[in-house]
Amino acid sequence: MKRIATLLATMATTFCAASALAADFQLGSTELKANQPMSKQQEFAGFGCNGGNQSPQLHWQNAPAGTKSFAITVYDPDAPTGSGWWHWGVVNIPASVSAVAAGSVPAGAVQTRTDYGTAGYGGACPPVGDKAHRYIHTVWALNVEQLPLDANASGALVGYMLNAHQLGKAQLITTYQRSK
Repeated sequence: MKRIATLLATMATTFCAASALAADFQLGSTELKANQPMSKQQEFAGFGCNGGNQSPQLHWQNAPAGTKSFAITVYDPDAPTGSGWWHWGVVNIPASVSAVAAGSVPAGAVQTRTDYGTAGYGGACPPVGDKAHRYIHTVWALNVEQLPLDANASGALVGYMLNAHQLGKAQLITTYQRSK
């Protein structure tokens, strides 16, 4: 019993230390504010939307030890599809990078296919009159330098690979709504 108690105590300490480290990994933006609406710049241009379709500036800090690369995803869980909507996927961002400028990705990074059917950023475009949708911007710290993905990789495949290689993730959730 004493061995089990010692093992459980060690596991609890390790879990708390890992949780504390993961909590330090943070995502921010000069353009986006948590739980606030995105601007027209981040709205899609097409499907009845007429925004700027520009990816936002993002920056992150305190990545977990051992991070070999980063990835970015933007996902709308409120899209009326039954499976949400992938708006952006970027993989193979070098570990030396800690920010992306608005409308760009770092050299060597790969943008994957969105649910609009093409690679690259696809902005918010919720149905007119629908409730405000949430947009989950996530930066993933990964344990590999590169994922074997190209511009045709689907959101589901990207998500699978990210979950298989994540050391941690940081999120920024925003909203967007189109009025009648």
